[in-house]
Amino acid sequence: MRITGLYAALLTLLILGLAIRVMLIRRRMSIGLGDGGDRSVACAIRAHGNATEYVPLALILLLVLELDQTLPLLLHVFGIALLTARVVHAFGLSRAAGNSAGRAVGAGLTLVVIGLMALMLIWQYVVIHVIAASSSL
Repeated sequence: MRITGLYAALLTLLILGLAIRVMLIRRRMSIGLGDGGDRSVACAIRAHGNATEYVPLALILLLVLELDQTLPLLLHVFGIALLTARVVHAFGLSRAAGNSAGRAVGAGLTLVVIGLMALMLIWQYVVIHVIAASSSL
């Protein structure tokens, strides 16, 4: 299975799109570095930065779940939810500097997906190592 690869590629395209958006806005506004005090540039930078902060951790968790032979359907559920969360978050943050429904939903869903994947890995460890070891005694 190469499920993680699919979501890594899709999320990479999203991050590249966000990076290109930052470059284009900076060029249009003649801002070489930073946000130049412009709110739209700051929002674009944060949308890109936020994705680069959370996506790698989520992909590592997804890959470890895949290597642990987690059900493919569950991997796709996590992958689709993560991709949806990041798109919604990027859209929400790119459109408004303050609080927005997209930003809140995207951030919340991202944290839920990452948290559930981490909990599932802990659960798999306990089932495989702790329970199995105690059963053999």
